[in-house]
Amino acid sequence: MSDIESLFVTRLYRAALSEQGKPIDIAELEASCWSIAEDDEAGQDWCDANGYPGYTSYASLTDLPYRFPIFKDLVKVLNKHVKAFAKDLEFNLDGRKLKLEDIWINILSPGGIHTSHIHPQSVISGTTYVTVPPGASAIKFEDPRLPMMMAAPARAKDARPEMQSFHYVTPEAGEVLLWESWLRHEVPLNMAEEERISVSFNYSWT
Repeated sequence: MSDIESLFVTRLYRAALSEQGKPIDIAELEASCWSIAEDDEAGQDWCDANGYPGYTSYASLTDLPYRFPIFKDLVKVLNKHVKAFAKDLEFNLDGRKLKLEDIWINILSPGGIHTSHIHPQSVISGTTYVTVPPGASAIKFEDPRLPMMMAAPARAKDARPEMQSFHYVTPEAGEVLLWESWLRHEVPLNMAEEERISVSFNYSWT
């Protein structure tokens, strides 16, 4: 009898923020994101210079948890989610910890995209979603083996989800997604009529 098994599985963690730790007030988090965006002139200048469609604090602010208590609370909750994901991944941390490396705001304008990328030098990356209006972009993940499939035929359109070359996740406000940082991902065109707001982050092994 034939035996077919899956090898080298890629894990994706999806949960409500509320499943771990102190509940986060999403309305307060949204208000804080807008307040920071309006005051962050350096971030605004970076977005203008680099053609970012909206606002990101990625290149300008490194201390969000110290600026607003809501971000400090958010990090405490994220720490618990990351711990749960690391357990599922069966990491041998060798007495060290996964620690927040950076955290930043993304406000993606209608018609905006975030091109395909990875997060080098991090272990776990993720995003928590603050505002997801109707028509807002899903997040698109790419099979990490794709560059090696030089002569392989395309997958069938109705292939099982784990067999497809790309996987789309449409998040909801108040959810968190976690993945290993080497997993390539992107945000396709935002078809919503309003901004899509999220908070992204990286954890390193220290």
